[in-house]
Amino acid sequence: QVQLVESGGGLVQPGGSLRLSCVASGSIFSIYAMSWYRQAPGKQRDLVAAITSGGSTNYADSVKGRFTISRGNAENTVYLQMNSLKPEDTAVYYCNVKLVNAADYWGKGTLVTVSS
Repeated sequence: QVQLVESGGGLVQPGGSLRLSCVASGSIFSIYAMSWYRQAPGKQRDLVAAITSGGSTNYADSVKGRFTISRGNAENTVYLQMNSLKPEDTAVYYCNVKLVNAADYWGKGTLVTVSS
């Protein structure tokens, strides 16, 4: 079992920045990748960014050049630095962990609201 706790969401003005954090606990020795997804009201949950245990990254086209995913010094932590935020970035952001055995775990989400 893996437990995920996200933090760092909040209200920010357009053009502002936020940094999301996700800390994993439990069976974290077998993590394959950590990712951030988001879900806006009435829409499906979509991948924002992912990073593998080897350090490879992948981003949604809509956030390339604005968001950066990174792992902490401790292998159980992942961050999402979000710059130049737009109103369309408003969503609940979820942390996801995929283990090497393909098991999938989700955090409860943190709300990001971009509004003036």
